[in-house]
Amino acid sequence: MGLRTALFVRGGTRYLRGSMSENDPGRARSTRTRGVFSTVQRARDSVRRRVDATVDALLGDDVLSRLDRLPVHRGPVGVDPFGFDPKVAKYAVLFARALYRNYFRTVVHGIGHVPDGRVLLVSNHSGQIPLDGMAIACAMLLEREPPRFIRSMVEKWTATLPFVSEFFQRAGQIVGVPENCLRLLERDEAILVFPEGVRGISKPFAERYKLVDFGLGFMRLALETRTPIVPVAVLGAEEQYISIANVKPLARLLGAPSFPLLPQLMFPGGVLPLPVRYHIYFGEPLVFTGDPDDDDAVIEEKVWVVRATVQSMINRGLKERRGVFW
Repeated sequence: MGLRTALFVRGGTRYLRGSMSENDPGRARSTRTRGVFSTVQRARDSVRRRVDATVDALLGDDVLSRLDRLPVHRGPVGVDPFGFDPKVAKYAVLFARALYRNYFRTVVHGIGHVPDGRVLLVSNHSGQIPLDGMAIACAMLLEREPPRFIRSMVEKWTATLPFVSEFFQRAGQIVGVPENCLRLLERDEAILVFPEGVRGISKPFAERYKLVDFGLGFMRLALETRTPIVPVAVLGAEEQYISIANVKPLARLLGAPSFPLLPQLMFPGGVLPLPVRYHIYFGEPLVFTGDPDDDDAVIEEKVWVVRATVQSMINRGLKERRGVFW
């Protein structure tokens, strides 16, 4: 029966109360809406499966096997406590591998020096945007056996960037504060540190391959957690964007750590980095002992050893390099 009725009395007046079932327009609209949502959900899931299958095919069995072998501490929602999502990382790896192998044609030296367990990779930093960090991460994933996933300490200001901050988090990178680094080292992870910070990545071309002063924080963490330090030298990134100056007033106005003046942006395709050839050198591990709460002067002596080692590796690599693009 399509119509159910009921009589009730209020103030001596009879009222007819009814409710629609099959012929209720509101219920029909609700049913149609649920049907539309269900159809959209099925279509979205189908597209997602096809995209995932395409990405898997492009990555190939070797890279997928390496990703599967990475020790990931996933929580109940599929991400680790720092927000790392292997599903998102897979897309990042597809893009990064193309740059690493096909665009920059990266050559890796001494990858076997990187030990298992907790380790700090301490590298020079350059190139205006952190493609050097991407290349080091690819080397650890694609060249090392067994593969390792590294965490890069990114600048605090990246947390203020919409979309970028969330992508970095899902791809496994974290804001470079001591608390994050300490927790990761206690989990025996590999951490990439750029002690030059923004001053390094934004160096003008005239100061290429000249290291600026290193911060001290990484050494205090290494001493506190008894973590070996692997010095890393990257060649090629200094020439990918030719910066002739850092316009500091404009950087302050925009709230950015730097604003490089890049003449190549004036030419077609200049927004892309130059197709330089990357060379990445991994040095032998350095082990330091001492009190992490020592005075800065004591810590600086140990940091100087690491900085001098990286600078020596850079100088040696420049002598061996045949050219910027090969």
